[in-house]
Amino acid sequence: MVGISMLKVLFLTGCLMTYTSGEGGADVVLSCSLVEEASGLDAMGNGAPFSRSPATLVLRDVSVSPDQVPDTLTPFIPPTVPDPDVVLIEATASSPAIPDVDLLLHADCNEQEVACEISRYHFPQGAASDDEDRPAPAHFFIATLDLEGSGLSTTLVLQTLELRKDPAAPTPADPDPGHQTLVEGRLGLPLSESGSLLTEVVFIVFSTEKELSASLGGDVLLNCGFRQQEALQEVGQEVSVEWWLQHQGHGARVLDLKMTESQEHSETVKREGSSVDPALLVADGNASLTLRKLKVSDEGTYICTVNVGTFQAQQTIKLHVHKSPRVSLSEDKLVSQEFPHKLSCNCQNYYPLDCKMEWFSLSPDDAEMTELSSQMSLSSHRQHGDGTFSLSSYLYLQHSSFPPGTTLTCRVSHPAMGAPVSTSLVVQPPASDSYWMVLGFLLITVLFFYQLMR
Repeated sequence: MVGISMLKVLFLTGCLMTYTSGEGGADVVLSCSLVEEASGLDAMGNGAPFSRSPATLVLRDVSVSPDQVPDTLTPFIPPTVPDPDVVLIEATASSPAIPDVDLLLHADCNEQEVACEISRYHFPQGAASDDEDRPAPAHFFIATLDLEGSGLSTTLVLQTLELRKDPAAPTPADPDPGHQTLVEGRLGLPLSESGSLLTEVVFIVFSTEKELSASLGGDVLLNCGFRQQEALQEVGQEVSVEWWLQHQGHGARVLDLKMTESQEHSETVKREGSSVDPALLVADGNASLTLRKLKVSDEGTYICTVNVGTFQAQQTIKLHVHKSPRVSLSEDKLVSQEFPHKLSCNCQNYYPLDCKMEWFSLSPDDAEMTELSSQMSLSSHRQHGDGTFSLSSYLYLQHSSFPPGTTLTCRVSHPAMGAPVSTSLVVQPPASDSYWMVLGFLLITVLFFYQLMR
C-alpha cells in the first residue's frame, strides 16, 4: 500500500483520484477545445472568426484535501507513440493552487460537465512578455474552466516550460544526428518525448458564483479572486481590478481600484455604494465587489478584470435583481346580494416583469377548486419610478354563479417567490328579514321607554 499511495494518478471519470501522504497529488484530464483565429470560409461560405479543434488538458499535481481517500487508482500513462497532430497540454498546477478543485475532481460522479476552452494568451497592451525571469522563448496560453451547476469558474494562464532531457535516460553511444525535437503540428511548438506540450500555471482568476440573485434594496457580494505563482510575486508589484456592468448591449464602468508599487491605492467609484477592500486585494487576492442598496439598474453581467504585473485575466458574473409582489383584494367582505360585482386582485411593486395571476372558486358542495380564467381580465403593466411593476386582475361576479359560502381565491406566481401566494374571501349570505324585524322592535322599545321617562 505504501508503494501505491505514492503514485500520481490520472483523474478520468471524476470518481478516480488519489491522496498521497505529504507531497502527492492528483492529475486531472479534461477534454477541451482549442480556439484559434480562423482563416478561410465556413460551411455557409462566410468568414469564420474562430476555429475549434479538440485538445486535452492535463492538470498535474493538483492538491487534494486529506479527506479525499481514493477507491481506485489509475496511473497516468503518456501516449506510447507521440502524435504531433494531437493537442495534449500538460500543466503543473501545484502552485498556485486551483480553488475548490475537489468540485472539479468529482464532476463526473455528480453528473456535472466541465466546459474547457484553450487559446493563446495575448499580453495587455504595454505589458512586456519577455521578462528576464522567464525562460526564453516562453509561450503563453489561457484556459477557461466552467463547472456546470456549481458556480465554479476558473481562468488559468499557462506558460510553456523549457524542454529538458530526462537525466535518468541513457545516453546513446552513437547519437542519431538526424534526430529532431518533435513539434506540434497546429501550434508549431516543441513537444516532450511523450508528445505533450509542457506548461505550468502561473496566474489564476476565479469566481465561485457565476450567477446569483439578490433582493431589490439589499446588498450583494460578487465573488472574484486571483492567485499567482510564488516565483513571479514581487514586493510592491502593481495590482489593479476593474469592474464593469454589461446589460442589454450597454456597458458601464462600476469601479476601478489600483494598488501602486508603493502600496498606495487609488480608487474610482462610478456606482455609488460599490466597494472593493484594498487590504484584502493585496493580502488575500480578494477582488470581490460589494454593491449596497441594489436597484433595478444594477441587474446585468458583471466583468471582473484583474491585472497583476504583466498578467491579466477576468471572470463574468450574472446578477439578477428581484422583489416579491404585495398581493391584496379590493374587498375584505363580499355579500351575495351585491352581485353583479367586479372584484379586483392587486399585485404591486414586483420585479422582474414575469407575473401570473389566476382566479379560482370553491363552492360549499365541491371538493376541488374551479379555475375562472373565462371570467377574468388583466390591466396593463404599470412601471414605477424604482423600476418595479404592478398589475391588477379583475373577476366579474354573477349571483347565480357564486352562492353564499363560495371561496374566491386569487393566486399569484412570480420568480421572486418560492411558491405561489394566494389571498381569498368567502361570499357571505345577505342579512335575513328577521334580523331587521328584531332591530326595529328594539328601536321602538327604546323610543317608547324614552317617552315614558320624560
